[in-house]
Parts: sequence; C-alpha cells; structure tokens
Amino acid sequence: MVQVNTIRIECVKGNIAQQPDMDAIVNAANAELKMGGGVAGAIHRAAGPELEAECRPLAPIRPGQAVITGAHRLPNRHVIHCLGPVYGKDEPAAELLAACYRNALQLADQNALHSIAFPAISTGAFGYPIEEAARIAFGAILHEIPNLHHVRHIRFVLFHDDDLRIHEQILAELTGKPLP
Repeated sequence: MVQVNTIRIECVKGNIAQQPDMDAIVNAANAELKMGGGVAGAIHRAAGPELEAECRPLAPIRPGQAVITGAHRLPNRHVIHCLGPVYGKDEPAAELLAACYRNALQLADQNALHSIAFPAISTGAFGYPIEEAARIAFGAILHEIPNLHHVRHIRFVLFHDDDLRIHEQILAELTGKPLP
C-alpha cells in the first residue's frame, strides 16, 4: 500500500466480487452490460439477476465510458461498469483505457463514495498486455487524485500472482514509494 496525498492505493490478490469493505467495485464490462466471462461473469453471478435488469436501460456503452448501478446481492453499495478497449482494435487504446479509470473515479467521487476496487480492465479476453495496462491505469489514477474529494481508498484486485507483482512494481515505480 502507498499513500498519495490523503488516498491509500493498494494491490491485493483476490476476487473482485468479494470486497466487502469497498463502497464500489468496478466491473470490466461488455458493451451490453450483460453477464459475460471473467470479471463480468463473477460480478453478475454474485449480484444476481437484478443487476442485469438494472443495467439493461444503460446499455450499450462505448469503450472508455463508465456507468454506475446498485450492487444488489454484492456486499458493496455500487458497481461501476467500464468498457475497456479491445487491444489492437479500439483506438486510441491507451486513451480509452485511461478514460475507464478516470470516469470510474469521477463517478465514485460524484456519488460520495470513499472506497473503490478495480480489476485489471481489458487485460483478460480483451488482450491488453498487463504491464502496459497497469502503467496506464496507475497513470490515470495518479493524475485524477488531486480532483477527488470523497474517494480515500483505491484497491486493485488481481487474480494471478504475476499480475499482482507487476501492479505492485509499477505502483512503486510511478509513486516513487517502495511497497512494504
């Protein structure tokens, strides 16, 4: 964990759908905001069919866009759904990926949420290289931190040990603060 201004940023290994201490979790959504594989599947299964029903009128969304819903059967207050870019297809990919993180943080802040948990957006089926995606994600978050009034805790929830290690290294590098 590192502290940037008044905000804690941490990386953990785990399941994004099992973060009971977070006000919001972020869904690496598909354009139609439906149950899918990976993160979207895990979140929708845990939240129950009410989540997909609430999402229906909000779809479709575009790459880089974020929308917020209730969390239903999840232990959180909200789910923020982001559509990340498909690597090699949606361009400019880096700008679209950064927009996901920026827009999610802005929605969390506008809704007076204090904590938010992110997956590694676009790094699964959408094929974004993990190291490049982590640099973009942390760069966007660090750029947005001065604009946040409510968010005080940002967590990255990674599924694999290698992804966790890469995120921790890049977070330490970009903040200049070694992780304990």
